[in-house]
Amino acid sequence: MTEFTIDWTSYPTGRLERMLAAGRDVMECHRVLTLTGDNIVGELIKTGGSFFEWSHYPEGDVYDRNSHSQFYYHAHPKDEQRDWKEHGHFHTFLRPRGMPEGSKPLPIDGFEFPEGPNDALSHLIAVSMDEFGFAQRLFTTNRWVTGEVWYDGDTVIRMLENFIIDHAQPSWPVNRWISGIIMLYRPMIEFLVRERDVAITAWQEKYPDRDVYEDRELEVTSTIDIRVEDQIRALTEELGRRRVRA
Repeated sequence: MTEFTIDWTSYPTGRLERMLAAGRDVMECHRVLTLTGDNIVGELIKTGGSFFEWSHYPEGDVYDRNSHSQFYYHAHPKDEQRDWKEHGHFHTFLRPRGMPEGSKPLPIDGFEFPEGPNDALSHLIAVSMDEFGFAQRLFTTNRWVTGEVWYDGDTVIRMLENFIIDHAQPSWPVNRWISGIIMLYRPMIEFLVRERDVAITAWQEKYPDRDVYEDRELEVTSTIDIRVEDQIRALTEELGRRRVRA
């Protein structure tokens, strides 16, 4: 697990307020689902009938045609899980038509660029979920894991601002929740994406004869534990201190 400590004083007030608003959205989604005995994961996978490991939920993924943001949820078999226990995890993406101007993938030897004009998608972050439907960890992955096109960390970080799922299907609370998670944890996600690049470079130097992006021995490239309540509390405390000083 990657160690990361946030210096809240280094962030502008406006950004912290946006993060806190996103955190409140996340908690509101949990609240309304709990009223009917549901949770984020159950709300999404119930639309797909029986739950099967490896299958994408929902089938065909969730795709916002305005922002070109995309996500899906899936689970690995219990005997193939990583170093932590989870029910499953979300993978989030952005497609080229939603990317900031000037976003270009890295020219990697041996990689065939997708033919479709909107197919060179980038993975942003994965969100691991516990058995109760709560986010417990953020992590990044190697390219082969999701079949993405590889963009450098700084470019991926610029993409984060554009991720939003702003429609109601197949679940308005889940769409609102995943959009909120990306904003609430922006500092952590930015850090993890940079650590992803560090891990790739270190692996490449250690195994120069391998294709690092296709090496099945390198799957998770950075990870950090999270707890929504702790993040919201830290944001509330920092903003409170600033109001006292104002």
